[in-house]
Amino acid sequence: MVCLLISLTVLHLLTLAMLLIATLEKSWWVWTDSEIRDLWYNCFHNNATETWMCASTNESDWLQSVQALMVLSVVFSSISFLVFLGQLLTLSKGRLFYFTGLCQAFAGLTTFAACLIFTFHRKEILNDSRDLAKGRFGYCFILAWLCVPLLLISGVLYVHLRKKQ
Repeated sequence: MVCLLISLTVLHLLTLAMLLIATLEKSWWVWTDSEIRDLWYNCFHNNATETWMCASTNESDWLQSVQALMVLSVVFSSISFLVFLGQLLTLSKGRLFYFTGLCQAFAGLTTFAACLIFTFHRKEILNDSRDLAKGRFGYCFILAWLCVPLLLISGVLYVHLRKKQ
């Protein structure tokens, strides 16, 4: 039981860290090695100064929905972890962690929705005249997709986890 509890806590913290990186870090779409886009900024690498120069993205309804869903997934996962810690201390013996699992599952579903919207509406989100075949998905987008099954699995595990002591 202790091993399951520790591994579930590590999984939760790992997915929360991955969600934060996917939401805040650059590289949802990569045009070249020196030009990238994320949910918040368009960035260009200046070779002369060896720095990234970033400007705000052009807002579209699709981009705002992806931004909102990713922030919401971070909030759900954070609330889930805090509720889990609280339930560890206050939940009576034999009870299940339903609310924690439900919050974690909602985090997975909102991340899934954000990734789907970005996948199918990237032309409107990127709002660029260039051919999308010249670009590729960045590591933050892939990280967000990896979070989806991990969040859903941890949500199911929380629902089946029973407090022993």
